[in-house]
Amino acid sequence: MPDSDKRANFVRLAEGRTQVALDAIRKLGNLSNRRAYEFTDADIRKISKVLKEAVSDLERRFGSSNDVQDSFKL
Repeated sequence: MPDSDKRANFVRLAEGRTQVALDAIRKLGNLSNRRAYEFTDADIRKISKVLKEAVSDLERRFGSSNDVQDSFKL
């Protein structure tokens, strides 16, 4: 498969999958309506934590080192 086809496939899939992920995050935000739903701060921290971990994993898989560290140093 030529490089241009690989690039086109990546762009097509990345745009679609990113849009699906963004839509899902927006839908999670819709759950913030306290008149319709009951939740705790702990629930929100758990959701936020797992989403942040997923983004960190994504960055690791692509080899990004943009301020993502696996260890802490002073």
